[in-house]
Amino acid sequence: MNLKYLTLALLPIIFASCREESKSRQSTKRPNIVFIMSDDHAYQAISAYDDKLIQTPNIDRIAKEGMLFNNATVTNSICAPSRAVILTGKHSHLNGKIDNRMPFDTTNVTFPQLLQKAGYQTAMFGKLHFGNNPKGFDEFKILPGQGDYYNPKFITQTGDTTITGYVTDIITDLTIDWMEKRRNPAKPFLLMYLHKAPHRTWMPAERHYPEFTKKSYPLPETLFDDYTTRNAASPSAEMGILKHMQISYDLKVPDRIANTLDIKNWNQIGNRIGRLNADQRAAWDVVYNPIAEDFAEKFPNMNDSLLTVWKYQRYMQDYLGTIAAVDENVGRLLNYLDKKDLSENTLVVYTSDQGFYLGEHGWFDKRFMYNESFKTPLLIKWPNVITPNTTEEEMVQNLDFAQTFLEVAGVNPPSDMQGESLVPLLKGEKEAWDRDAVYYHYYEYPGEHAVKRHYGISTKEFKLIHFYHDVDEWELYDRLKDPNEIRNVYEEPEYAETVEAMKEKLEEVRKKYKDSDELSNGYIELYKENGWIK
Repeated sequence: MNLKYLTLALLPIIFASCREESKSRQSTKRPNIVFIMSDDHAYQAISAYDDKLIQTPNIDRIAKEGMLFNNATVTNSICAPSRAVILTGKHSHLNGKIDNRMPFDTTNVTFPQLLQKAGYQTAMFGKLHFGNNPKGFDEFKILPGQGDYYNPKFITQTGDTTITGYVTDIITDLTIDWMEKRRNPAKPFLLMYLHKAPHRTWMPAERHYPEFTKKSYPLPETLFDDYTTRNAASPSAEMGILKHMQISYDLKVPDRIANTLDIKNWNQIGNRIGRLNADQRAAWDVVYNPIAEDFAEKFPNMNDSLLTVWKYQRYMQDYLGTIAAVDENVGRLLNYLDKKDLSENTLVVYTSDQGFYLGEHGWFDKRFMYNESFKTPLLIKWPNVITPNTTEEEMVQNLDFAQTFLEVAGVNPPSDMQGESLVPLLKGEKEAWDRDAVYYHYYEYPGEHAVKRHYGISTKEFKLIHFYHDVDEWELYDRLKDPNEIRNVYEEPEYAETVEAMKEKLEEVRKKYKDSDELSNGYIELYKENGWIK
């Protein structure tokens, strides 16, 4: 055969071989990891879970292209400790960050440090909430503490900077700027993209004022909960919408109006509004002043029920308004990954540092082991690994993220990490998952919102909680019969065997995770040493 024709005949085979080799290289290339976390984002406010309150099409897209977890929970429902658990893969009692006050032990080894050491380029943008110099990152721009919604300051490796604008948009701008200008295409990357929203005081972007301040939302079934059978939840907890949600600080009634009303619990908005420049403040006042004036007119005729409903609606308008911006910006990042052909080899996670009460039990905030703050949203997509539009019911925790990311990157986890890699579940290999209970421990008492110290375990069927320190209260919930967790059945005779079995399981799990009453008492002594307990 003529050499020319032979070459032409072989070309399709050569090209096919090259394509297969390229595919093989792509399949063995270490995946990028994009970790998206918002602050206090209730699963009830993600339409992939529940569409009664808001539509979140961009966050939902992660579930549609990947997996939605229905039983994802946290180990300690409070901001900084949750983040410490995520970074270290260890429960609070071992990593030492038990609450928002206790300093983070920087000798802890975090998964970003391990990924960086293994050749990943690493970056963090947004809200960390503790520490000003996170280890394991080639670049970071983080908010100091809680940060601000408008014209926020950022801490960077080269100094502090203030950026004009809305924080959710700015965090995304910084993230995409890094992706566009400083990402090394020769390296896999870990990107931690961390939103302040929807954390208190729930200040929406200007573009969302008109729509969300006019909306009305369905009331939660348990908005007027009387806490019967739950002594530890009432009357001590200070997170009630009626009694503890502040008219000015939270709900934006200016002090000049609040001062004219007979309101026992109100507080100035203070520097949150003070950060707005003249143009931003003018746009704010056009919308929020008429709302406050209308409230002042109606307030004298409001009983407790009417005031609770008004406060709930205002709370939801602003809280959900901040989420609208989060969803838009998640869409911006997902679209960028698509545009740059990065999506196929990138694992994307969307979660929150914990759940949040949206009026359930009459509350806002978190901290309790009850469902709305214990459960956290978790949506993961990983093309060619996760079957799209999959729902997972197995019990997973934020404790598991570190080991998951290390396995994805081919890095062996340290022996003291306590989670379990989610990779088998992501691959649909459920037979490799054998966890039947998850552990929880909350410490910050006395402290803000006055939620008693407690620990407990949850299975798919039951939840056992022990409140301790200055009380000794036990609670058991039948999760299948009582999903709202309003009936404590601990003392009911028909649940006696369940109580015994759950207590045995609790001791087994505490031993597994190396928690004990001795450790708890040690942390109480630390509170005394710091003057937090008299």
